[in-house]
Amino acid sequence: MKIALGCDHGGYLLKEEVKNYLSQKGILFEDFGCHSTESCDYPDMAEAPCAAVISGSCDFALLFCGTGIGISIAANKHKGIRAACCSDCFSARATRLHNNANVLCMGGRVVGPGLAIQMVEEFLAADFEGGRHQRRVDKLTALEQ
Repeated sequence: MKIALGCDHGGYLLKEEVKNYLSQKGILFEDFGCHSTESCDYPDMAEAPCAAVISGSCDFALLFCGTGIGISIAANKHKGIRAACCSDCFSARATRLHNNANVLCMGGRVVGPGLAIQMVEEFLAADFEGGRHQRRVDKLTALEQ
């Protein structure tokens, strides 16, 4: 498994915490930036991680901005991306199980590092259930056409 990471300035510190966790667990990742708290635009910062997921060079992406909302909206503009902005473990797990999300977005001003790590664990451990959920995911995919 390989994870794409991306953030704007508002999510930088939280991304760094999650990056440290991934390193400690031996989970491969590629950090597409940003690399400081200097102001930058979340639509720009979502582009490369989403491209990595779409191309298959990364399995999932973890994206961070101040609230998680802006970067999730930007991510969802990319065909093939199903990004979910979450701030609790139940939603982080359920979005994989039911929505087959391939991007988890979090807010650096909303979620603390401990919770963020728990959410990442839940997201990465869950597998899409398919079944009745597949029909709904297929309808989401059809909206991209």
